[in-house]
Amino acid sequence: MIGGLGPLELTILVGLFFILFGAERLPKMAHALGRSKGEFQKGLTNTSQTLTDLEADGRTPSQLLVQRARAVGIDPAGMEVDELERKVSALESMDSSAEE
Repeated sequence: MIGGLGPLELTILVGLFFILFGAERLPKMAHALGRSKGEFQKGLTNTSQTLTDLEADGRTPSQLLVQRARAVGIDPAGMEVDELERKVSALESMDSSAEE
């Protein structure tokens, strides 16, 4: 008995699933359910990435770089990512050394 269900009840439930969803969709649904469970478990174990994403407020690294650039007074339009990163880092280091 699984969860208080006997063999007759389980047979009726399986029959209803076949009637409602069809024999070809049930394996696809089971596969999708298994993949979802796996992704959920992987998400639970990958807490460092989750914390990084939460701290970034859902922004991508390039969006954060643009925000940092605007905070130090740089217009990021048309700049390469590497060049923008160098300029922002240099200005942030100058600002932090000026505050000390």
